[in-house]
Amino acid sequence: MIRATILAAGLSLWAGMAAAQGAEVAFGGIRQDSSLPVEISADQLEVNQSDGTALYTGEVVIGQGEMRLAAPRVLVVYGEAAGRISRLEATGGVTLVSGEEAAEADRADYDIDAGTVEMTGNVLLTQGDNALTSERMVVDLDSGTAQMAGRVRTVLQPGSAGGSE
Repeated sequence: MIRATILAAGLSLWAGMAAAQGAEVAFGGIRQDSSLPVEISADQLEVNQSDGTALYTGEVVIGQGEMRLAAPRVLVVYGEAAGRISRLEATGGVTLVSGEEAAEADRADYDIDAGTVEMTGNVLLTQGDNALTSERMVVDLDSGTAQMAGRVRTVLQPGSAGGSE
């Protein structure tokens, strides 16, 4: 009985913190190594040599280590070093999966050098049976955490402590 009361109080406190204007949550059971190769598949590719970009369209899927990103349209921005990807800009409804967690948003910007993914517009993060929504989420791939802001809403399922058993 005492354990259940403590757990309920802890979940209420966590939910209250997440419902505030900003919340930090764990994202992905592993830390992402942003130095790993990036693999991209899509229906079409348009390369623009003059501005150093490549536009992938049609069922775009990007993989790096255990992380997967899917979107209808992804703009790849290359850095000054030949062939080195600096940034990915995904639009049109984006899904990001890392481990057993998944996030959806209207847009995602992946800064490879900084090791961050910023998702904006109707963000939905699912962790097991739990769900969090907000307008903006920034995932730090080095630490495996995410910061959510913009009217954060949390739905926790009883018996599920943060999506992990």
